[in-house]
Amino acid sequence: MRVLISDDHALFRGGLRSLLEASDLEVVGEARNGREAVDLARRLQPDVVLMDLAMPEMGGLDATRLISAESPGVKVVVLTSSDDDADLFEAIKSGAQGYLLKDTDPEMLIEMLRGVGQGEPALTPSLARKLLNEFARPAPRQERSPDDLTEREQEVLELLVQGVTSNRELAERLIVTENTVKYHLRNILGKLHLKNRAQVVGYAMQHKLVEPPGT
Repeated sequence: MRVLISDDHALFRGGLRSLLEASDLEVVGEARNGREAVDLARRLQPDVVLMDLAMPEMGGLDATRLISAESPGVKVVVLTSSDDDADLFEAIKSGAQGYLLKDTDPEMLIEMLRGVGQGEPALTPSLARKLLNEFARPAPRQERSPDDLTEREQEVLELLVQGVTSNRELAERLIVTENTVKYHLRNILGKLHLKNRAQVVGYAMQHKLVEPPGT
């Protein structure tokens, strides 16, 4: 996996680089602010950008929006010290594939990043619960087409909301191949005009496309 680090603190970037490289992840570049992150993501096309939020010149949220729009193949994972719910919600709405705090256990961080490489969202259970609670609130219907989902795509959606997010687990539950799971997920993202699985779960809860877990 090729990783770009974006953080305005050189000491933190150095420590994170050492951790990633010790875990056989390739660090292809470092950005000191959001603007550099956008430029490097465009030029280097990393698999993942680890994005801080509070940076000079351009913040992490603006950079995440630009990278998600310009380079949809590049996945952004916010890595921040902010545990503000509003930052979490806005990051996911901006296209982030995950949201992790800087005090996350190093082994969990690496595990989450490897999951992102498989298309899984990088969210700890506590942050995932916050996200589900937020998006479970009713919202006005938007111009999307949930009614166009096939029966199988609806099954995938229900499993995602239940917390089954890895391709392997989805394939096992549906008794299909992982490639078939990826196909269904691409269709769901396209029909709902969303960018990643975290957004799909939030949208499904917000618009009550499936019953929330535990009901």
